[in-house]
Amino acid sequence: MTISIDLHRQRAVVTGSGAGIGREIARWLARAGASVAVIDARPDPAAETAALIEGEGGSATVIVGDARDDARLQAMIGEAADSLGGLDIAVNNIGMMGPQGSAPWLAMTPGQLRDVFDQNLVITAVAAMIEAQILVEAGGGVMLNVTSGETTRPAPNMAGYGAAKAAINHLTQTLAVELGPSGVRVNAIAPGTTLTETVEAALPPEHYRALVEATPLRRGTEPDELARLAVFLCSDLARCITGQFFLADAGAHLSRSRPANRPTA
Repeated sequence: MTISIDLHRQRAVVTGSGAGIGREIARWLARAGASVAVIDARPDPAAETAALIEGEGGSATVIVGDARDDARLQAMIGEAADSLGGLDIAVNNIGMMGPQGSAPWLAMTPGQLRDVFDQNLVITAVAAMIEAQILVEAGGGVMLNVTSGETTRPAPNMAGYGAAKAAINHLTQTLAVELGPSGVRVNAIAPGTTLTETVEAALPPEHYRALVEATPLRRGTEPDELARLAVFLCSDLARCITGQFFLADAGAHLSRSRPANRPTA
């Protein structure tokens, strides 16, 4: 007997999938057979993700726009559902530090704090509203939110980011309760230190080494490892799992100390 994950005939939208974790989630969903809509604000990276998927024999649709515009976000998710012929899986991956989002609490301005909340919590919440309506009308599906390992401990110099991501964890549980009777499962995954392009640009090598050495496994998290977890949670193998928060952080949440002021996803 063999066990396999089969997402053929499943239709998925992945926001923020032009690079990093989002790109790998889109690729791995397609590898499992799903048709994927790649949503990103940047045309070239989105096209690159779609080309990678199609180069591996998968099916991808590219939709470009600024998710901070509520009307545009609604239009993009609607366009994705129309292009795919429906929606079964919705992955909300947009999240970023924002301009000067990594700073001591007393050094942040209200505008910077609002920017961090908008680009993490608000975009995810608005996307979830739009996606939930489609999934409920379709009779069920899966929603997956990408948060952060920073939600499991104090996050010095990243208070706004950590708080926004923690709020998504709470939102995930609440939506699982509200949408469950309609057949919609809602879960969250959280990366540890993941060397995406954004993190690599912001993280000096010595700080990355210190973060890695503070984990029980003495390693960081690879983007494709988050993607493999995402595929499992979106599959029928996880059909009884909802309202859960899954860490993929090499055990970083068990560490007692870590360098501050550094993004981890």
